[in-house]
Amino acid sequence: MKIIFDENVPLPLRQFLVEHTVTTIQQHGWTGVENGALIALTDGIFDILILADKNSRYQQDLRSRRIALIELPTNRWPILKTLAPRIIAAVTSAAPGSYTVIPFP
Repeated sequence: MKIIFDENVPLPLRQFLVEHTVTTIQQHGWTGVENGALIALTDGIFDILILADKNSRYQQDLRSRRIALIELPTNRWPILKTLAPRIIAAVTSAAPGSYTVIPFP
């Protein structure tokens, strides 16, 4: 799968997703782009957008989108690395237009 990290997602998370192609918002020059515009930019190019923004699920209508969103409970690396199995499972089961929330431990 082609995955893109939002600008606040820690890069070390990549180590758990080595079976996938992972890039970042910063690498594409999209830093500061609001979520709605970001989803429009990434839809059809990437399979999954991983973010730590809690407001996206209430702001976006993903029914017509091909990209799946995975919301992390935090962007703090010490916590995220303990959630690696949940994040991997969310990536594996992501479907076009889905929105998955990884719960806080």
